[in-house]
Amino acid sequence: MISIVIPVLNECDSLAVLHAQLIEVINEHDYLAEILFVDDGSSDASWQTIEDLARADPHVQGIRLRRNFGKASALSAGFDAAKGQWIFTMDADLQDDPREIPRFIEKVESGYDVVSGWKKRRHDPWHKVFPSRVFNALVSWMTGVKLHDHNCGFKCYRADVFEDVRLYGELHRFVPVLAAARGYRVSEVVVHHRPREHGRSKYGLLRIPKGMLDLITVKFLTGFGQRPQHMFGTIGMISFLVGMIGLSWLSGRWVVSRLVVDWEPIHLHQRAVFYYSLGAVLLGAQFMSIGFVAELFAAIQRRTSSPYSIAACTWEEASILPLQESARSGEPSSTSPATVRVADGSPKPDGTT
Repeated sequence: MISIVIPVLNECDSLAVLHAQLIEVINEHDYLAEILFVDDGSSDASWQTIEDLARADPHVQGIRLRRNFGKASALSAGFDAAKGQWIFTMDADLQDDPREIPRFIEKVESGYDVVSGWKKRRHDPWHKVFPSRVFNALVSWMTGVKLHDHNCGFKCYRADVFEDVRLYGELHRFVPVLAAARGYRVSEVVVHHRPREHGRSKYGLLRIPKGMLDLITVKFLTGFGQRPQHMFGTIGMISFLVGMIGLSWLSGRWVVSRLVVDWEPIHLHQRAVFYYSLGAVLLGAQFMSIGFVAELFAAIQRRTSSPYSIAACTWEEASILPLQESARSGEPSSTSPATVRVADGSPKPDGTT
């Protein structure tokens, strides 16, 4: 089964056309499918159109948010409601072509978990295309996930991805990066990008600085989310050491200048390097303190969320749950140790893994 999640914001003119195109593809390939329209606080007749489509077609389901929470929240609402093995995301403005869906499924079935669309030939003005290409190149370089079009909203995921990746803010464009950090396989396919027929773009120039800030956030989450002290502590130690070297050098000169008769005594408060060194020491201490606090938060989070992703187990879920519960409560498990097996399938005599 496939689920097609479509966030909607003031797109009432295009919904019926998009629905007809999706149904044509679904019927042609005999897919078991559901179409989830998520109204993200539209001020036009989008919700009424979604209700009409849901009444007329059992494939269609609608979700209406109380206000405009943003695309990431709308997608999250759709992901939580989706029942399919594969989950598609696409925009409601008719620029994404539903006839590309079979190519996505073919790519996913070849062994990938996330497949992103690549609008190789875009029907957008140059002032949107050029910054987007620069941004995509920067994201690929910083994260190591080599995609030509991270911004493309036309994507396909295995449903398992969203058991590990949760969206907030505006991180929806970085799902492939977040999924790759959890060990999922990511690829892309070239898709047909159509000219906009209705409405207008929801993104302006503010998208660029917001995207850069989100990129910094994702880089930190994927690179140092479980070990924040490695980043803050490294910066802090470098700054602290540079400052201490500067202060030590100045202190040595201050002492020597007063011991040697022919040297003119130096006065530290008259040297700019003294204040730079002192500032570097204080900044370094602050960064290391931030690192300790971040490590504390990470340790608390690890109690409720696993820092890794399990693809498969050699034991049954029912056998391992009592062990996890007893570990949290501090009581011995009632489960027989013989039921716990290591990766090669052989039981350990003492019940350890």
